[in-house]
Amino acid sequence: MKVATWNVNSIRARFERLRGFLLRHAPDVVALQETKVVDADFPVGELGELGYHCLFHGQKSYNGVALLSRVPAEKPQLGFGDGGNDSEARVIAASVDGVRFASVYVPNGRSVGSDAYVFKLEWLERLRRYVERSSDAAQPLAVLGDFNVAPRDLDVHDPEAWRGQIMCSDAERAALDRVAAWGLFDAFRELHPEEVAFTWWDYRQLGFPKNRGLRIDHALLTRPLLERCRVVRVDRDERKGKLPSDHAPVLIELV
Repeated sequence: MKVATWNVNSIRARFERLRGFLLRHAPDVVALQETKVVDADFPVGELGELGYHCLFHGQKSYNGVALLSRVPAEKPQLGFGDGGNDSEARVIAASVDGVRFASVYVPNGRSVGSDAYVFKLEWLERLRRYVERSSDAAQPLAVLGDFNVAPRDLDVHDPEAWRGQIMCSDAERAALDRVAAWGLFDAFRELHPEEVAFTWWDYRQLGFPKNRGLRIDHALLTRPLLERCRVVRVDRDERKGKLPSDHAPVLIELV
């Protein structure tokens, strides 16, 4: 099974790039984030022509998550379903071929100490409770998406410059660690313990040409799925060329 996760930063702006990506790699399951469209505008027909079934949870201009799959997904769930504030479209989950997939778009947090930062930490705690409540660590689960957290200094182009900053603060890293402690493993880091690779580069100040990036897009897998994982890599080519997203896709191959 080939799987991908990608923050497309607007599915309308990036649709031709998404089309090309799907034709080149033919993934079986794709988790998308920041689709930025209401459900009525999601390109169901165009993706159907490419052989994909679509589940999506969107809102106008902001956020939005989706799961594309070659075969119809089962048991879809939108949001956390915990009675909390689910007004932002940031979580969608479904099962494909016996594997539970979740596409998540973690809040950015804006700046350390802000209300948005507090909301981000609370959201990550809700994610922890969500996987505890809805999943079993002994079963195959993939939590995929843009986590807006670089887990370690190895995931940051200049750790000292980013020390304590948004996406790299101790509290954010600890919150992500608590999610993983339930029984999830960072597939890229498990397969590449010392490799330096990034998934996001700022559009400004030649972030990509100078490789000033962060690794904030992750594939978190339960142990049964990690044991099936043979490939995890960042497709840097999708950050090149005309009108790229500021994120590159992460590709995963499972046996």
